[in-house]
Amino acid sequence: AVMATDIVDKELKELRNNRWDKAFNEEETIETHSMHIESTNRKATIVIEHLIQASDVAHTMQHWHVYRKWNSRFFGECYAAYQQGRSETNPVDNWYRGELGFFDFYIIPLAKKLKECGVFGKSSDEYLNYARANRQEWERRGEEIVAEMLRNYQRGITHP
Repeated sequence: AVMATDIVDKELKELRNNRWDKAFNEEETIETHSMHIESTNRKATIVIEHLIQASDVAHTMQHWHVYRKWNSRFFGECYAAYQQGRSETNPVDNWYRGELGFFDFYIIPLAKKLKECGVFGKSSDEYLNYARANRQEWERRGEEIVAEMLRNYQRGITHP
């Protein structure tokens, strides 16, 4: 099975964000029964869409070691594609900054939304806290880690 999350599609991200705003930022009004059902269905649908997005990047909202493991593997895939001529972009050039932007503009806002809707109950705080902690740790150590990942992949070591 293939799950398309379309993380890099800015238009789809904007559509999801607009649907989220409509579902969770509606002003309180007197609703008919059918309006209430429609509102509930809209919320359920958009929460499921966001859960699918979160499933693709769940490693960023878990312990640092889990994040590092999957980040390294993805780096390896991108580096191999570059080395084999299947990508024009060397991931080394932008990996550090790209991860910071990914946390700031995608991961942390997504974790906040999942917390806001309460889909994970009290665990929602944990996911948001891990995302923030991983972002801070990456900012502190990321450049060194990129250099380490490059050395490892050049030596044929594909897992940290």
